[in-house]
Amino acid sequence: MPEPRVWQLTAGSAVLGLALAAAAATAAGPWDGGQRTAERARAAAPAAGGERHPGRPAPAAAPAAPKPAEPAPAPSAPGVLAALSGPAAPAARPADLARTLVPLLADPGLGTARTASVVDTATGKQLYGEGAGTPMTPASTVKIATAAAALSALGTDHRIATTVTATPDGTAVTLTGGGDPTLDAARLKTLAADTARALEKRGHTSVRLAYDTSLYQGPALHPIGPNENLAPVTALMTDEGRLDDSDSGPAPRSGDPALDTATAFAAHLADAGVKVTGAPAPGRTPKGAPLARTHSAPLADLVERTLTHSDNDLAEALARQTALAREQPASFRGAEKAVRDQLGTLGLPLAGARFADGSGLDRRDRVSAALLTGLLTRAADPGRPELRPLLTGLPVGGFTGTLAGRFGQAPAGAGLVRAKTGTLTGVNTLAGTVVTADGRLLAFAFLAGRTPSPDLAQPALDRLSAALTGQK
Repeated sequence: MPEPRVWQLTAGSAVLGLALAAAAATAAGPWDGGQRTAERARAAAPAAGGERHPGRPAPAAAPAAPKPAEPAPAPSAPGVLAALSGPAAPAARPADLARTLVPLLADPGLGTARTASVVDTATGKQLYGEGAGTPMTPASTVKIATAAAALSALGTDHRIATTVTATPDGTAVTLTGGGDPTLDAARLKTLAADTARALEKRGHTSVRLAYDTSLYQGPALHPIGPNENLAPVTALMTDEGRLDDSDSGPAPRSGDPALDTATAFAAHLADAGVKVTGAPAPGRTPKGAPLARTHSAPLADLVERTLTHSDNDLAEALARQTALAREQPASFRGAEKAVRDQLGTLGLPLAGARFADGSGLDRRDRVSAALLTGLLTRAADPGRPELRPLLTGLPVGGFTGTLAGRFGQAPAGAGLVRAKTGTLTGVNTLAGTVVTADGRLLAFAFLAGRTPSPDLAQPALDRLSAALTGQK
């Protein structure tokens, strides 16, 4: 263990760096304050050449125009990035790690069922395991698996489209959902304006409006039923069906997000000079090229938002995008098969795993601690840059997302632990990465069941992950 004075300096540096990053995030917006852009840029562009990542060419002696400056890593990024790209430090001794973790795992706040896995991402070696291969209810940590499946199936640049297509005679148009829950009022208004201009060029100023949600199959309601944590899962919605001004967390939800979106789109068309006759009605998309379209942010950004804010609506959308990529029905059952099959291509332990939904709200989900640390280790592999958003999207302990209010009882982990949380009644989980005292990146997963309360379980999980920061 380092001396207390050294740890004060280390913790102070982490806090200062994250405070600066948080200020940048406030200025830039909620999705990316520069920290993740910098992390991805640095992780995807190593200085050394290679088959997958060729080295940067030497600058010309007299360039015709200056090249845009590459973004510098934010103050909070170097610890994680150095652990990913630097030489491996000596491995921790499993016996020492066990002496640290076993007493903490015995905390009564963790209930009567608990499993654990800690892996050195540089070597892939499991440093500690307790029931690591035992499937447990993961709650929202299953989102790591959902996101990994989507990224590996579709790539980081995939975008989800919402389109408008006209009938051959131009008397009707159909608004077609592609499964983008992040479609917002501003983009919907722009889509209507683009549609109006295209109709005007064809000489049409009056249309009927249909909306098509047929991309998704099966029930729209999650097995938990109507719930403020998740809107009906439909291919067409605006702002995740939220009926307030929130952009994350629980909120009142629309009972029919697709109809609400189509009704708003009709109003925007009218404002743009196109009369809509009758009320919007369900229909199928006509054949032909769309008149207009709008796209979501790239999948890398969607994954980061999913993990940072534990976004259930986005997680279910990612699962269905994976189903479509693997030519499965875009339903709960189709997505379950697709996610499992896609994860199988990564060579990970799937015995007993089940992905009944993409969000973790379904208690029938089963994931092992070893699977979660395996996914995080794959994401740290320089040969798998498409999985890197699994790391850059993890909330930062004590600072961002669902960990913003955590680590008050385990301050050593603040700024050094990045992890996905999981919470259901009687289930509390935490899985992510931590930078150790000697600069290594460890992946960990702690799953607890039959817990007495989150007020007792969450601090116990924080203490477990924070304890890893002192390993060397």
